Amino acid sequence: MINNDVLRSIRYMLDLSDNKVIEVIQLADPGFAIDKDDVRAFLLREDEPGYQACTDRVMAHFLDGLVIHRRGRDESLPPRPVEKRINNNVVLKKLRVAFQLTDVDMHKAFADAGFPVSRPELSALFRQPGHKNFRLCGDQLLRNFLKGLTLRVRGR
Repeated sequence: MINNDVLRSIRYMLDLSDNKVIEVIQLADPGFAIDKDDVRAFLLREDEPGYQACTDRVMAHFLDGLVIHRRGRDESLPPRPVEKRINNNVVLKKLRVAFQLTDVDMHKAFADAGFPVSRPELSALFRQPGHKNFRLCGDQLLRNFLKGLTLRVRGR
């Protein structure tokens, strides 16, 4: 899925303002420079003037900041390195951590979106890429998870 779509979905889900999106991004790295114009450009549709693609670096900072925003910072651990490449599996993992979701919660989110997923399918998404049962998370799967999670967070 395009990073801009993920950012747009999460922003809607949590009803975040542009300033709050910047705050969340800077939770992961206070020195990371981003301003309101950048955020607005990320939130535009591809065909709108001023659209700017959200880079993997920005998305990684946003997802890490979201984990800190939702769960708090663990001062006993060193800061995690920021992901270099973001794919749908990484987004799914970060959202699972940020929202403290169990397998049951994940299955419910998929079911709420009208897209039930089996236990083996779900566990394959969280395996290491070299594992024989690893499965890439497709755009449709992530889109439906975001839809189900939005229904859970915002209500129907």
